Amino acid sequence: MIDFETLDARGKNAGFTHTGPLDCHTIRLLPEVREMCAADKCHQYNKNWTCPPGCGSLEECEGKVRRYQKGLIVQTVGELEDNMDGEGMMETEARHKEAFLRLMEDLKKDYPDLLAIGAGCCTRCRTCTYPDAPCRFPDKKVSSMEAYGMLVSQICKDNSLPYYYGDCTIAYTSCFLLE
Repeated sequence: MIDFETLDARGKNAGFTHTGPLDCHTIRLLPEVREMCAADKCHQYNKNWTCPPGCGSLEECEGKVRRYQKGLIVQTVGELEDNMDGEGMMETEARHKEAFLRLMEDLKKDYPDLLAIGAGCCTRCRTCTYPDAPCRFPDKKVSSMEAYGMLVSQICKDNSLPYYYGDCTIAYTSCFLLE
């Protein structure tokens, strides 16, 4: 049985602003989200092992997700000078990714088979080997919730965690599927 109070403390200790329990039955992988990836606004579609199509088909991702019942949602919320504060957005994203990697390593001690699903594309390597060679770090690569086809705002709503924290804020959301 998962002790969410302890997980919350571990998440806050790692640097997250908010955490919450995740019922994996609420996770829906949507083709429409994958279509947003295909629009390639982030310039990673078909260029990264952790982004579509490199991360696997929606059916393959579904097979991975359905092995789990419970998990943890984590968020980093940042204050922005204004709604166009790109520097503030990047700083918050960097904080989120650092906290995510810290908590992932911590949780692996108790949940060695966890599935970590992050925010944004994998940035472990300066240049991804996709599609010419295998991933250099297959045990450490992390796909985003969107790459898996998750509509992040809906996952938050279905698990009673806010997604929007007001004007001049940004929230980065990730999750860990644990058991």
